[in-house]
Amino acid sequence: MVQYSQTHFDASFGALSDATRRGVLEQLGRADASITALAKRFHMTLTGMRKHVGVLEQAGLVSTEKVGRVRTCKLGLRGLEEEAAWIERYRQLWAARFDELDIVVEELKRKEKANGRK
Repeated sequence: MVQYSQTHFDASFGALSDATRRGVLEQLGRADASITALAKRFHMTLTGMRKHVGVLEQAGLVSTEKVGRVRTCKLGLRGLEEEAAWIERYRQLWAARFDELDIVVEELKRKEKANGRK
């Protein structure tokens, strides 16, 4: 079984738990942007956007670079492969459980039909 770093996952899922931060990642997937541009795009203060970017940066999902007075944000080097694998493992588990439930439901339907019920 693969062992995952709990703090690594906590940081990733914590960063992704906020709609604004997910929006920032989507925006940065299209093009790099300054914190000022992101703040305007999401209708928030610079301080608020700095906090969101800081959370994303701590999770390794975003990196920033300061050139002069402008801090530019871009997607970080770390992807979400480990998180996706973790989610996929549970998706497969639930899919198997629902498949088993379908079998039980079909068997109950067959029994009801055999007993003359609709």
